[in-house]
Amino acid sequence: MKKVVLFLAFALVASFSVNAQTKEVATQNGPIISVDKDVHDYGEIEKNGEPYCEFVITNEGNEPLIISNAKGSCGCTVPEWSKEPVMPGESTIMKVKYDTKRVGPINKSVTVSTNAVNAPTKVLRIKGKVLAPSSTNAPEKTPAAGAPVSK
Repeated sequence: MKKVVLFLAFALVASFSVNAQTKEVATQNGPIISVDKDVHDYGEIEKNGEPYCEFVITNEGNEPLIISNAKGSCGCTVPEWSKEPVMPGESTIMKVKYDTKRVGPINKSVTVSTNAVNAPTKVLRIKGKVLAPSSTNAPEKTPAAGAPVSK
């Protein structure tokens, strides 16, 4: 019985702590980053298809938001962004280019480093699949050497 009461007391204290932290972020001074989406889904795209996607980054804080760096998880994922501070209430667009010459599944990320008080590091993801080109003009198969030719 003591364990149950102790557990309930611990759960109650933890819930108040989480609630206090949530309210603290909402009332913090400084830049606050918000992104329109955490994941961009290319869906299925053709090889050499449109390589760009966009993320809208908004500063919901009361001081300028500075995006100091953005780095793709590999060389095939390249972010582009304005180096100008994002003023309070304003937005900017981060373009991400994926190398659509690579056939197969897409599951990459971009790590964004900022001076935001709510999330100094924000990870954005891209996903989808680059399809292999269809072979409508494929050469006819020739029979293996020594195989009988059907007529």
